[in-house]
Amino acid sequence: MSGNPPILILTGPPGVGKTTTAEILAARWPRSVHLESDVFFRFIRSDYVEPWKPESHQQNRVVIDIVAEAAAGYAAAGYRTIVDGIVIPGWFLKPLRDRLHDGDHSVAYAVLRAPLSVCTARVQSREGLPPVDSGAIAQLWGAFSDLGRFEQNGLDVDGRSASEAADLVARRLADGVLAI
Repeated sequence: MSGNPPILILTGPPGVGKTTTAEILAARWPRSVHLESDVFFRFIRSDYVEPWKPESHQQNRVVIDIVAEAAAGYAAAGYRTIVDGIVIPGWFLKPLRDRLHDGDHSVAYAVLRAPLSVCTARVQSREGLPPVDSGAIAQLWGAFSDLGRFEQNGLDVDGRSASEAADLVARRLADGVLAI
């Protein structure tokens, strides 16, 4: 793997603070990129399927491959790269990680965690966005409750400010604990 900083996959359930934490980290690091994977889904204009539905698998795979290519491209150009999105171990972590490794990039994986009630309240209070089904939020939250062999990559951010969450991610990243 290259001697550059790892590409950071910053994930967790909706409402946990991924995007805010990624924005803070990217602002702290010189020459950095924050890739919001949700944006890549919004590029699809017809035949879009909500990514949490079972029939979205092929669409999600295409989007993850494109996100991986974009992340690899920025990292190869010398940018410290953060991929922010819902990357569940049993779904698309392996293809994303493998695609990045194939490009000779090291990868780190950080899973932010907070109680379901906190995540649901944050998502439901977002202004200007269509409502998200609370069942979908609970399903995605549950997908991060047992990380199996990636349990060391879980970071409890309940009760922490976004800046404190970014500090925690940066410390764990520096310690090498998040490498995958």
